[in-house]
Amino acid sequence: MSSRPTVIFRKMISEPGCIIQPSIFSPLCARIAESAGLTALGLGGYAMGAHTAISEPLMSLEEIAQIVRGVRQVSPLPIMVDGGAGFGDPMHVMRTVRVLEQAGASSIHLEDQFFPKRARYHMGVEEVVPMEEMVQKIHAALEARQDDDFVIVARTDAMRTHGYAEGVKRCNAYVEAGADMIMIFPDSDEETRSAPRDIPGVPLIYVNSTGNKFNRGVYSRTQLDDWGYKILYDAISSVNVTARALFAYYDHLNRTGEHGLDNAEMVKVRADVERAIGLETLYKLEQATLGDIKMFK
Repeated sequence: MSSRPTVIFRKMISEPGCIIQPSIFSPLCARIAESAGLTALGLGGYAMGAHTAISEPLMSLEEIAQIVRGVRQVSPLPIMVDGGAGFGDPMHVMRTVRVLEQAGASSIHLEDQFFPKRARYHMGVEEVVPMEEMVQKIHAALEARQDDDFVIVARTDAMRTHGYAEGVKRCNAYVEAGADMIMIFPDSDEETRSAPRDIPGVPLIYVNSTGNKFNRGVYSRTQLDDWGYKILYDAISSVNVTARALFAYYDHLNRTGEHGLDNAEMVKVRADVERAIGLETLYKLEQATLGDIKMFK
């Protein structure tokens, strides 16, 4: 089988079982996720926007592409990239797909929100374009991809704005337009259970959003697998757990002037980080090319 990440991802989504796909924000996240045994990665807009402290609505296509390139340099895993609203009309969608595919993405998800993106989306004010406009964007995305195995995911935010029935109608129209997968945001347990039956024919992605303010369900892989979903997309947790640790640590350091860390534990953590970023491989290369390493005490 080809080792291309696009081919690997196509195979993954054609096989039984629900895949966990965490939304990461850096090459180090990618390496740690891989070391934990995860097999697919996401680069979500919220995560990338938070990591850069720019915020998702203000990120440019090139800023996203740079993050994709950095992750692809260090990880062979399939990467699904948040292409937002495609940075404009169908013409802009074509360039978005080409840039992110060339940067190393294995798939892209495109949403039926307005462009330019609006920050108030994160407050729960969701606004969507007409369905026909999104269909045109899907056609443009399909035409733009260079690799037929590159997966085009269509996302709708219409379930909150226009109700479940409208969301299902849009999803089925996007499937008819040629989308390879569908990403949805149902508003209740009942809707989440019903969606795989009501949107047949393509694999579905459910977005777990830990810490969301809207009481949207956060489910286990077992639940989503039982209901018929192909991907559990863990959108926010990488940002949340990293931020929680740093807020606590920096606050403690500022208040006490001490790190408060157990050194034996930190030795292990540091070793794990160095293993994840490949320092052991570099040590071996230097030993082979520069001779024995003399350790200073």
